[in-house]
Amino acid sequence: MDKRVWLITGCSTGFGRELVRIVAANGEIALGTVRKKEQIGDLELINPDLVKGIVLDVQNQQSIDEAAAMIEAKYGQLDVLVNNAGYGSMGSIEETEEAEIQRQFDVNVFGCVRMMKLALPFMRRQKSGNILNITSIAGLKGFPGVGIYNGSKFALEGIGEALAAETRHIGIHVTNIEPGPFRTDWAGRSATFNESQIDEYKDTAKKNMESIQGVSGSQVGDPKKAAQAMFDVTKLEKPPVHLPLGGPAYQRVGITLDEMKEEIAKYEYLGRPTDFSQEELDQMGK
Repeated sequence: MDKRVWLITGCSTGFGRELVRIVAANGEIALGTVRKKEQIGDLELINPDLVKGIVLDVQNQQSIDEAAAMIEAKYGQLDVLVNNAGYGSMGSIEETEEAEIQRQFDVNVFGCVRMMKLALPFMRRQKSGNILNITSIAGLKGFPGVGIYNGSKFALEGIGEALAAETRHIGIHVTNIEPGPFRTDWAGRSATFNESQIDEYKDTAKKNMESIQGVSGSQVGDPKKAAQAMFDVTKLEKPPVHLPLGGPAYQRVGITLDEMKEEIAKYEYLGRPTDFSQEELDQMGK
């Protein structure tokens, strides 16, 4: 097939929906996943010839297996996977219930791994492909009030880096997409909020949650431009492993790297001298 086949999760709104539009506008096939059957018709109206809606829940292995079988039977290839489905769990770490922590990781981490396992057999066979993991700037820096979300995105960052190292030599490229604040539903209806009741967290977790909610709908990031950047990165001969999106993301990355370098250097006197000395190694004969 001369057209690339994309599989994009979480296409009811936001980045997923915009990316479906861009993929179809470029004459490529967009398989977009939604959670409910009644959402398929609206998605496919974008371009009935190039867009196909798939009911898929990243927490449900059967729905993933059914999607893989359909892709194999109808297209016989899969060129780009976009792990976009996910949500933000907000609340102090202490006050977030165990069930919510498990759900956050099941969707944002394990769900993405399940989708990678769907895509990789196609891509290994083709010896080509792109996997885009929509992580977050919160996958590079921890913030109060979103610690469990941070943890899920940090985990996906590490998995993406490792997979990039495992597959680059066979033509499969993995890019962690790290958006800053964008005008999507992430901080609105898509998020879960666990209102902080512990007084000690009022100036940390609670304050930051209120700040996030306060800017929802007025973020500077344009989802259409973000989706275009995601499309463009898959056209590169050597795509990066990390791609922050938006000015705030680049600003935060710079600050975080500077702070980390400064802190590591400051306490090097404690951490570095923890190896065996050469004399000790000689005595042990190793």
